[in-house]
Amino acid sequence: MKHLSILPLAIVLAAAAMTGCSKKQTVKQDEPTKQEPARTEQSPITRPDEPAAAAIDLRVVYFEFDSYEVREDAKPVLREVARLAREDGGLTLRLEGHADERGTIEYNLALGEKRAIAVRDYLTGLGVAAARTATFSFGEERPAAAGHDEESWAQNRRVEIAPVKK
Repeated sequence: MKHLSILPLAIVLAAAAMTGCSKKQTVKQDEPTKQEPARTEQSPITRPDEPAAAAIDLRVVYFEFDSYEVREDAKPVLREVARLAREDGGLTLRLEGHADERGTIEYNLALGEKRAIAVRDYLTGLGVAAARTATFSFGEERPAAAGHDEESWAQNRRVEIAPVKK
């Protein structure tokens, strides 16, 4: 008899549970953090004290996976950067090394630094004084592409070269 008196209570509880669960709930996803837009080879950087015609574009050179060796396709870009730097004695270059997301944070910071130094050394070999360059490493912290595939990783293995007026 005791079992029969519990049955109506169980039915009421089950109905209440189903009613509470019947409403579809949406889970709010964390919104992606806003990052400054990735600069590309076409992004012009103008110096406020010079006319727009004298603007120097930001340059980007890319690297192979797990490498800091300057690629052949980067050398014409670096020759052009060196020419522009030699023509403007007041110009310094900010060399920002980046890595893709694979590897530890420490490893990627070191790799970004080695890439920036490799670009600096190449430019130095083309006649740009090392004192006119500043190297930085962001490792994997500022990706140009947010994907998790080879195409995105290839865009993230880079050094961005930005002109800075003294």
